[in-house]
Amino acid sequence: MHSYLPIGEISASVPVLLGLGALVGVLSGLFGVGGGFILTPLLFMIGIPSAIAVGTQGNLIVGSSFSGLLAHLQRKTVDFPMGIALLAGGIGGSFLGVRLFHWLTQLGQIDLVIKLSYVGLLGSIGAMMMIEAVTALRRRRTGGNVTLKRKHHSWIQGLPLRYRFRTSGLYISVIPPILVGMLVGVMAAIMGVGGGFIMVPAMIYLLNMPTKTVIGTSLFQITILAGFTTLMQATTNYTVDFVLAFYLLIGGVVGAQIGTRLGAKLDAETLRVLLAALVLAVSAKIGVELVLNPSESYSIMNM
Repeated sequence: MHSYLPIGEISASVPVLLGLGALVGVLSGLFGVGGGFILTPLLFMIGIPSAIAVGTQGNLIVGSSFSGLLAHLQRKTVDFPMGIALLAGGIGGSFLGVRLFHWLTQLGQIDLVIKLSYVGLLGSIGAMMMIEAVTALRRRRTGGNVTLKRKHHSWIQGLPLRYRFRTSGLYISVIPPILVGMLVGVMAAIMGVGGGFIMVPAMIYLLNMPTKTVIGTSLFQITILAGFTTLMQATTNYTVDFVLAFYLLIGGVVGAQIGTRLGAKLDAETLRVLLAALVLAVSAKIGVELVLNPSESYSIMNM
């Protein structure tokens, strides 16, 4: 069963789109990430134009992240002041990123920039995730301590504009969360990602947030930021295909609920290994496509 995508101007398999949405939803529920860093490259692979994939996937991130957020709201594990600080930087970064996206599109270089960014970023993130996860597995099997120690005193403690984030038990400057949010906002616009795979480690290791509040707070920020970025893409670059978004969203909302339940039951180290392997595989696939000769000498896409 296929459906025509009016903005992408191609037909796509409905079961495949539903399956991709469900996969990203599960990742969102398990790890507190939007999942765009996996979804966007997978959309490339099934023939969705790069600009359309980047512009549209934000709809799914909104749905799957909000679905996971509801579960964390019930557990009261969302630090709203921290989420607002991250969001303030994220909206500013998203605005800058969308303008940069528009400029690169006019130059005709957006596809190359997106794919090179994915190869570099996914390759490095996937490698670090794999090393950490494999090390944790080995320590656990040998009876070693697998608890990750975080520094509680750093240069962040000396920054001005300090605020007490009561849910997370922190008293730190609002500047680092704003800067982290800004980086995530630029990435959301240029690469079509929610940024959770950067933000979650930064919240744990840089901001020293307790793990129990990281995922829910991340989902809060990602939900609103992805919605803002999608609106900007739709009104500035006209790259949001709502038919594609509809099918992805159905799968994503269901997958997020499954992921949230699995996250409380499955082994964390094994899950990190599998996620890292998936990230590295996607990075390698995009990298191979960049160096191979294309099947067509050129293509024309109306934007």
